[in-house]
Amino acid sequence: LSNGPGDPEPLTYAVEAIRGVLGKTPVFGICLGHQLLGLALGAKTYKLKFGHRGANQPVLNKRTNKVEITSQNHGFAVDPETLPQDVEVTHVNLNDNTVEGLRHTKMPAFSVQYHPEASAGPHDSNYLFGEFRRLMESGRATRS
Repeated sequence: LSNGPGDPEPLTYAVEAIRGVLGKTPVFGICLGHQLLGLALGAKTYKLKFGHRGANQPVLNKRTNKVEITSQNHGFAVDPETLPQDVEVTHVNLNDNTVEGLRHTKMPAFSVQYHPEASAGPHDSNYLFGEFRRLMESGRATRS
């Protein structure tokens, strides 16, 4: 699910489309795609007082306890208080503790709020594309 500008909540057609593929195919959301995945999973989003803009934004990967240097450009965030039980927060912004990543614990779906393709780190977030590739390959094996 790709990035894009603006408020994710009016994009109900996208949220419904995502719900239609959840559990059927792996999903990897980036930026707006992260927010839309959060909405599709039942969470809410909110407007940040000040958006996250530019490179060198520190994000904690809660699974590895490592800090990733990221590029960001967004004005909305996923509300962690509204995430369902089967969704875990995987990444947190170290400047304001907003949700920077999430993962469904039962379905092959995950996302990050930042832009791993921008290579701010420059390689801090490359592993995300490998994770998605592995999900796609395992999904292909189960459908064969």
